[in-house]
Amino acid sequence: MTDMVRRNMMAGYRMVDEALESGLDPFDVGHSQWLLELNTCVLCGQDAERRKEYSIHIALTQQHFYEQDGAGIGGLMEWLAHHRSDNVWFRAAGVYVYILSRPQLYIEGNHRTGSLIMSYLLSREGQPPFVLSVENAKAYFDPSTLVKDSRKHSLDMLITVPKLKKRLARLLKGNGAPGYLVADI
Repeated sequence: MTDMVRRNMMAGYRMVDEALESGLDPFDVGHSQWLLELNTCVLCGQDAERRKEYSIHIALTQQHFYEQDGAGIGGLMEWLAHHRSDNVWFRAAGVYVYILSRPQLYIEGNHRTGSLIMSYLLSREGQPPFVLSVENAKAYFDPSTLVKDSRKHSLDMLITVPKLKKRLARLLKGNGAPGYLVADI
């Protein structure tokens, strides 16, 4: 992981912290722009010059995000609506799977942005965020690799992916990092 990737991820975690503190729910109608900004932050950081340099990519990502029929943000919102009663670990894993499976939600940065979104969902419900470590990396990347090769609305999504979601949900539940939660004062 390069210094720039680490800086951008830390900026992404700050965005998650700010959303949690302010009560922003990026899954509420009208707030999906935050999910795009999180992805831009993961890829470009906060640097205005870098964002200007990648403005075409940012615009294409926005188009990709909103215009994928049944696979963009609209499809993600439908998935969440059908799974609102699932436990938070399964919902976080399911959102991550949705982001990573083909076609992916973003053009680039799906793993990183997806992991931040999982952490947001977990933290919003008082659970510790998932923090990637040397110890849990294999358990995280193995299902991630299999999921990113799966297509949404395919037979594979019906047969193989539910097992991967359960595996990922168990990983999230068993590997939360409670030291990253701030207790209410």
